[in-house]
Amino acid sequence: MKTANKLLIGLVLLGSLLTACAGDYYVTDQPAEPVYSRPVAPYDGAVWVSGEWVWNGGRYVYRNGYYTRPRTGRVWVGGSWERSQRGYHWHRGYWR
Repeated sequence: MKTANKLLIGLVLLGSLLTACAGDYYVTDQPAEPVYSRPVAPYDGAVWVSGEWVWNGGRYVYRNGYYTRPRTGRVWVGGSWERSQRGYHWHRGYWR
C-alpha cells in the first residue's frame, strides 16, 4: 500500500510539472508577418496548413506553412494573434 501511495504521489507531481511547462507567452508587439510565396500544391486535394508562430529561445519564431492530406469532415482554422492586458500571444491553428 505504501508503494502505491508513493507511486500516486509521484505521478501527480510529474503531471503538475508537465502542465507547468505549457503556457502562453506574451510580447508587447506582435511580430510582422513574414512575406513568402505559397508553393504549388503537390497533389489534388492537398490542404494548406498556414504558418505558425512558436516560442523558442525567449521569443516567437515563425515556422512556415505546409501542405497535408485533408482530414475527413474537418477544416483547418489558421492561428491568430490575440491581444490582452498582458500583451499579445499566439493562438495556434487547429482542425475543426
